Amino acid sequence: MLERFDMDMDFENRMVTPDYTAEDAEVETGLRPRTLEEYIGQSKAKENLSIFIEAAKKRGEPLDHLLLYGPPGLGKTTLACIVANEMHVNIRITSGPAIEKPGDLAALLTNLTAQDILFIDEIHRLNRSVEEVLYPAMEDYALDIIVGKGPSARSIRIDLPPFTLIGATTRAGQLSAPLRDRFGVVSRLEMYTDKELAKIVSRSAGIMEIPCDPEGALELARRSRGTPRIANRLLKRVRDFAQVMGDGVITLDIAREALDRLEIDELGLDQNDKKVLEVIIQNYGGGPVGLETIAAAMGEESVTIEDVCEPFLIQLGFLNRTPRGRCATPKAYAHMGYPLPQEMVAPPPGQQSFDL
Repeated sequence: MLERFDMDMDFENRMVTPDYTAEDAEVETGLRPRTLEEYIGQSKAKENLSIFIEAAKKRGEPLDHLLLYGPPGLGKTTLACIVANEMHVNIRITSGPAIEKPGDLAALLTNLTAQDILFIDEIHRLNRSVEEVLYPAMEDYALDIIVGKGPSARSIRIDLPPFTLIGATTRAGQLSAPLRDRFGVVSRLEMYTDKELAKIVSRSAGIMEIPCDPEGALELARRSRGTPRIANRLLKRVRDFAQVMGDGVITLDIAREALDRLEIDELGLDQNDKKVLEVIIQNYGGGPVGLETIAAAMGEESVTIEDVCEPFLIQLGFLNRTPRGRCATPKAYAHMGYPLPQEMVAPPPGQQSFDL
């Protein structure tokens, strides 16, 4: 008998989503660092960028075109703004879906001044016709525009000031090879450690004038999925609990109580993540089970489960994607408190297992 979960599955307003939300606009605006020295984490990318920036400044040239890729919420937009600040130039911010036709891109590029930065978020979603106009702009600082149609059509080349394009994407594999090859610097942003996130929480708490002790900051960091955006969002919510249930200070006990009430466990899993595991373990014996079947059992779109829940579960080692479907791992059984099925129990050391 298929168990149907009758629940309020609100994927769009999850506390632990790494995607940008309307609430983040208020939180992130005043918290973003302005220099590489203030930027916490991403040491490899930061060290290399500092060298590239210093070298470009000494030569009086624009920075090479830069591609930043990695999961959402790790600070790609913040890093682009820091590069502009370190280079002492202006930055224009847009996104791939917002540039609908070549004329939109031409308007952005012709309004740039020498060494300015154009930042395109979600650059993998650029229209192909727009992308082709971008190639000569990146290589030759020129814009090729076709005027007219048919036999009377002619090409006009407009010279552009030297500029830097910074592209950000969560899906580097979806970038076309010609576009990817035109970036001189490619940096991957990694997930943050708990210690790095604790520093970010402490810094944000200081800016927002929220009393937070080191243990409370570390507890928030542990449940933030390695993502600063989630850490800052949780800090804002836990502040409310600290003011009502305590003396306004975010302590270890207050942080634990608040996050437990928000149904975010010690690994950062929320109810939506746990429901995915429960469907696989309870209804289908741990799998394999198809994505569409999981979606039907939860009353949710399959693409939502695939894009929102599964990446973090796979990263934790709780879920396997196989050709036959999704399977829960022994780690998932242990975390959810379910006994391990007999077929998943490893034989004692020195004892050989036979399939009869």
